[in-house]
Amino acid sequence: MSGHSKWATTKHKKAVIDAKRGKLFAKLIKNIEVAARMGGVDVEGNPTLYDAVQKAKKQSVPNKNIDSAIKRGGGLEAGGADYETIMYEGYGPNGVAVLIECLTDNRNRAASDVRVAMTRNGGSMADPGSVSYLFHRKGVVIVPKGELTEDDVLGAVLDAGAEEVNDLGESFEVLSEATDLVAVRTALQDSGIDYDSAEANFVPTMQVELDEEGAKKIFKLIDALEDSDDVQNVFANFDVSDEVMEKVDA
Repeated sequence: MSGHSKWATTKHKKAVIDAKRGKLFAKLIKNIEVAARMGGVDVEGNPTLYDAVQKAKKQSVPNKNIDSAIKRGGGLEAGGADYETIMYEGYGPNGVAVLIECLTDNRNRAASDVRVAMTRNGGSMADPGSVSYLFHRKGVVIVPKGELTEDDVLGAVLDAGAEEVNDLGESFEVLSEATDLVAVRTALQDSGIDYDSAEANFVPTMQVELDEEGAKKIFKLIDALEDSDDVQNVFANFDVSDEVMEKVDA
């Protein structure tokens, strides 16, 4: 997972300081709205909402925007949209499997956006089920390193159901079953360990190792997909070594 996670983590940091900040904010706000609609507006009593709010705060989304999203989701304020989650499956360059999670109020627009981004960037759509079997739903918590060691993190989360801790360079990634996500996140909080995000993601069971050329192509495809307002998350089963990552960044 390390190559993809490291890239995604770095990319989100960059998004906060570049032109994509507005798009990132909009997606975080949408997450909050949907979580409030599904599980109620009580942040403490709705773990999905709690995590969505925490993630938005970490990315500096203003509190008033967060509060409005919760109210819209709970029907306490007008303007909430009826979003549905749709998963699309496909293959990117070099046979990389791609899962595209959309949160949309317009199914036709979402399908069109995804198809165009895929075909213009060397990808192809696949039938439902033909790609998703290569992924497992897992709880993923990203913990900034600071002064922490891997043992510090492991010690805090082991009894809560964590399966592994991966070193991503500037942060640690804690993987668990999706059902243990809240327990793992709570264990970190109880140990006084700060975290950047906690969410259930699709983690690949096998990976395609990419060279510099392959990495550039898949990054371009994912950027094009994420440019759609309807695309909430893109999961892909590629791995990129630190050496290749440095070349791509350069």
